[in-house]
Amino acid sequence: MSEFDEKARGWDADPTRIERANIVADAIRDRVPVDGAMRVMDYGCGTGLLGFALLPHAGHVTFADTSEGMLEIVREKRDAALAENSDVMLLDLTTDPPPDQRYDLIVTLMTLHHVEDVDMILRRFRTLCAPGAVLCICDLDREDGTFHGSGFTGHNGFDREVLSEAARRAGFHPLTVETVHVMTRGTESGVKSYPLFLLTGRTGEGL
Repeated sequence: MSEFDEKARGWDADPTRIERANIVADAIRDRVPVDGAMRVMDYGCGTGLLGFALLPHAGHVTFADTSEGMLEIVREKRDAALAENSDVMLLDLTTDPPPDQRYDLIVTLMTLHHVEDVDMILRRFRTLCAPGAVLCICDLDREDGTFHGSGFTGHNGFDREVLSEAARRAGFHPLTVETVHVMTRGTESGVKSYPLFLLTGRTGEGL
């Protein structure tokens, strides 16, 4: 059982996670015309907080994650909401071949800093894009390692310019990167603030 499988049942008990997902969903909708024709993938969806916030506005949402425990919660929510315009996919784009489906919008929230090979997963995202699709990545600005603490093996956030250039190499342009939320978290050195950026890029011209 993975760390996220173990945490799945209690994930939504933290109201700051729900608030964060709603703020990010609103920020995405401010920048992308999400409508009933749009096919959305929420990659690294966890319990689906971001995808469910977008679901009433989209045509279809695919909830994709590497954690079966998290996806079990998504299925329960989906069944309770009778959300027929959605599906659930166990998917690890670092090891699994991309599915055949193509999407108009790919969103990911606080996922990319867990992925070792960022260039590779950005290329995988590009493969999943329909013509003119949009990619929205919300993640941490570069931080001093206190967000996760010692033992974390992922990225301690991202330099915005470096990540933007990686997205360009993968075929996403033009790009906007803006702060959309600031998280606070208690650390060994006291309460610290961690800005979250939203990077938005399109596979065609213009946003």
